Amino acid sequence: MKSPLLKSLTALCAAALLVPAIAQAAPINQKAIGLLKRSCDTLASAKAFTYKSSTTFEVPAKNGQFLTLFSTANVAVERPNKIRSFHTGEAPHFSFFYDGSTAAAFAPATNVYSVAKAPPTIDAMLAGLEQETGIRFATAPLLLSNPFHALTKGLTSAMYIGPTIIRGIPCDHLAFRGDGVNWEVWIESGARALPQRLAVTFTDRTNYPRTLVEFSDWNLHPWLKSGDFSFHKPAKAREIPFVSVLKSADR
Repeated sequence: MKSPLLKSLTALCAAALLVPAIAQAAPINQKAIGLLKRSCDTLASAKAFTYKSSTTFEVPAKNGQFLTLFSTANVAVERPNKIRSFHTGEAPHFSFFYDGSTAAAFAPATNVYSVAKAPPTIDAMLAGLEQETGIRFATAPLLLSNPFHALTKGLTSAMYIGPTIIRGIPCDHLAFRGDGVNWEVWIESGARALPQRLAVTFTDRTNYPRTLVEFSDWNLHPWLKSGDFSFHKPAKAREIPFVSVLKSADR
């Protein structure tokens, strides 16, 4: 008969072996792929949707130290060519509008804005958004017409971690790896399969910066007007180069 101490040690060893067991699992777990596809199909089939997000991300300071910043956003999407978002928090405060022909950003604190011609689809617009304007959507792959293709391109590992609860919502925790990035997603269990949390680690960047996004208030049937996505210049607002909008809004 095992002593209580030996039983405890046996239990601890068994628990410690769980992590290696996960690590040694098949590189591409089909359950994880299937759950991810179901979530992506939900987003791809939605003609329009809105959500709120709270994002935590790491950025380098001038002295090289990485700082953790917090940002919130209200996002509206209408396929195939409209996006509107409002961003607040520690990151620069700004509004972004895309109506299928132009992209605009406005920083209310400094009353400056920029407008530029844009491609006719969300996919084409997002492809060059960060390079041309300095604006990066952490959730950009979810906004594309085929998010599953974007998220699985170059995938080297897919794991099903297990079930969990987020804010009372039953979810499935999935983990993936690709070239230069490790990422995890927590997908709502059930028919909608909407993402509730997203974590990204950029393994090809100094210090391996991380981004964590918490989603809430998903609406797959929002009431939106075409004018909601058009930018209207505020009174006395001053136009400046696109990248400078974010710099001017930086606190």
